[in-house]
Amino acid sequence: MMNKQTLVIGYGNPLRGDDGLGWEVAGRLAACIPDPEVTILTAQQLTPELSEPIYYADTVIFVDASHKGEPGTWRCELIEPAIEYAPSMGHHFDIAGLLAFTRGVFQTCPKAWVVSVAAESFACREDLSPKVEAVLTAVVRHIRQLILELNPRQEPSYA
Repeated sequence: MMNKQTLVIGYGNPLRGDDGLGWEVAGRLAACIPDPEVTILTAQQLTPELSEPIYYADTVIFVDASHKGEPGTWRCELIEPAIEYAPSMGHHFDIAGLLAFTRGVFQTCPKAWVVSVAAESFACREDLSPKVEAVLTAVVRHIRQLILELNPRQEPSYA
């Protein structure tokens, strides 16, 4: 069996303004966390294929832009698998549905958090809005701290 690890999934569309937040955060985390027990992935959307790397993780942290809230505000919440998973012919899940799918396939599911930042614009553009850009450092710092708290090590290489 493989070592369990922390998995960060930054998702969204990097060509749709603030929807690229997950990709940007993932890139920044990859640059500052050189730890083989932390895997960082990016995806345009949550698909069934992500269930395998989720299975191999102790902890999953999803990072995404949100339609809810005042632009530039953010939150970190523990998220549970959907109580009932109703498979569809679609190839896209929300987080709770993907966790439920993972549990259905592998009979287990790791703890999961979602870090979401309220977006200002989902317009066709490759950069983030100033309000979202302004909170990126705090969001990355928070996720790094969360990883350290969830997986304490004697000497983390990225503290």
